[in-house]
Amino acid sequence: MKRLFASFLSLSLFLVSCSLPPIQSTPATSTPTPAPTLNDPMQTPWDDRSIFSSGLVRSEQGVLDGLGYASIYHLDFEIADDLYHVTGMEEVRYTNDEKIALNEIRFRLFPNILGGEMTVTNITVNGKPAVPSYGLQNSLMTVPLPQPLEPGKSVVVKMEYTVTVPQAAELNYGVLAFYDDILALAHAYPIICVYDDEGWNAEFPPQRGDITYADAAFFIVRITAPKGLALVTSGSEISLDEAGQAQALTVASGPARDFYLVASPNYEVVSKTVGEVTVHSYASVDFRDGANLALETAVNALRIFSERYAPYPYTELDIVATPNTALGIEYPGVIAITNRIYDVNGEFRDSPTRVYLESTVAHEVGHQWFYNLVGNDQLDDPWLDESLTQFATLQYFTDQYGAQGADGFRASLENRWAGIGNADIPIGKPVASYTGSEYGAIVYGRGPLFFETLKERIGADAFDAFLKEYTAQFSWRIAEPRSLQALVERHCDCDLQALFDEWVYP
Repeated sequence: MKRLFASFLSLSLFLVSCSLPPIQSTPATSTPTPAPTLNDPMQTPWDDRSIFSSGLVRSEQGVLDGLGYASIYHLDFEIADDLYHVTGMEEVRYTNDEKIALNEIRFRLFPNILGGEMTVTNITVNGKPAVPSYGLQNSLMTVPLPQPLEPGKSVVVKMEYTVTVPQAAELNYGVLAFYDDILALAHAYPIICVYDDEGWNAEFPPQRGDITYADAAFFIVRITAPKGLALVTSGSEISLDEAGQAQALTVASGPARDFYLVASPNYEVVSKTVGEVTVHSYASVDFRDGANLALETAVNALRIFSERYAPYPYTELDIVATPNTALGIEYPGVIAITNRIYDVNGEFRDSPTRVYLESTVAHEVGHQWFYNLVGNDQLDDPWLDESLTQFATLQYFTDQYGAQGADGFRASLENRWAGIGNADIPIGKPVASYTGSEYGAIVYGRGPLFFETLKERIGADAFDAFLKEYTAQFSWRIAEPRSLQALVERHCDCDLQALFDEWVYP
């Protein structure tokens, strides 16, 4: 979830002089509610991946034959009429992809540190009751296994839970909140921790950074909610049934790092289809111009990044205006943009608002590659997604507006770093090791300048080839700093240790 903190003054001097072409978008039309099917998607066999194929572009559907170790979540959300009480059911199959047997599985209950409350009951492991233990202010739940889970073996954990959503956008930028008639339901189910070289990876996340670090997984989700709500989710629609004052939407999503949902009675949507991908932009009627600019930017960013890195994997991308207190936050197939920057004719932080909106949307679209497609430990190695996505945003402005656009955005990066006196602080530290001012200046400012320096050192052709292979090699996996360095050194056939020591490593 990426926050673009600094001013875009230099960039705005260029962009306000540009005439952005009008987008040919049309309001989304309602479609007839399909008849109920005999087969319940929530009963899909664990090994049947066909339900996810419609949500993936053709070139990405081959991934369904792999990732046999990926967890598969079946989630059931019931949203109450007040929109801030949620009842849930989770059944998840976890496969041990490690080289050792595991005696437990750890889950994160993030609402308990996001200003809300999550309570879990009726836990079973392969149908047998289990009694969990808790830690990290009840945000970590450890479920013991009745016998060790050997490598390559799977187990099914089932549980029920309730979530009370905070009615204020405060902690962690309001990622989980009901505010201004908008329900933002982030990380609202028990999430399996990553098991890595540190064991079960779980820590108390700093407020200024991301809170999640997740393996790629598959999700089949049914949301029952009051009729009349627009439901914006990760994944693609499988069915929509309406009865009385309720609706039941079932979606399938995956591979993906997380599942996200936004609901509001006030959204309208404009859409555009480019190739196999349909982009939807949701906002209230008061922000229609902003919704169109967000849509146009996302379409252009998808084109640029798909050409530079890899095809966008999904057949849908949603942009949604929410009252979050960041500028933008990314989720698989969905980006949430603060509605404070949707007045495209106004100003924000002494710069034209449209500058912030375009920059933020381009950045968050970039995270579909560097966070979701290529995963990383966002708490310990934030530069691998944040700094690289900031560099991708620089490439967006280069390709979209030429050298002048690149100069404008580069100046904003330089201004960030200059805000702390160009301090020689490594970009590769954990989030918790930076102060608030250092985090924005180093990870979002100095970090992307490192990638530009790296490109200059090895040459544009070698650098572009490196990024393509980096994206391909680590798709749906977890990338690490040393693996990135090794790959770029192979592409330049050179030793870059001194450069990485100067810029990256603490």
